[in-house]
Amino acid sequence: MTAGPHGKLAELGLDLPEVVPPLAAYVPAVQSGRQVYVSGQLPLRDGKLLATGKVGGGVSAEQAKDLAAQCALNALAAIDALVGLETVVKIVKVTGFVASADGFTGQPGVVNGASELFGTVFGEAGRHARSAVGVAELPLGAPVEVEVIVEVA
Repeated sequence: MTAGPHGKLAELGLDLPEVVPPLAAYVPAVQSGRQVYVSGQLPLRDGKLLATGKVGGGVSAEQAKDLAAQCALNALAAIDALVGLETVVKIVKVTGFVASADGFTGQPGVVNGASELFGTVFGEAGRHARSAVGVAELPLGAPVEVEVIVEVA
């Protein structure tokens, strides 16, 4: 068993992707004191959006949960590039935005994709406060977006 967040990711068969370049006038992550604020991350891999559409419409809740995990992985890449994953003391807050079809109310289950990844990678330090919000539209037509606040050493 490998220690630390990088080892845990390796155990899961996951590699940190390249940091997703900003789509507008912002940075992927910024540190203020012992907090790192990660900008909203879309489900991009290798520069491509993995899906478009609304959850509960053209995108299933299960697919969206996997997309939320990709958003979380992208957030971890941004944290690692800024301060290193080994400095993370606690995942403090996760906010998930879910582009929702009319009548879709399963946002918490979708955002669990991100929450479960953070819990697996960081154990008890991965338990966090959270909001899961249904929205009409997200950038580029993405089904889900995740932002994160972490405490670092």
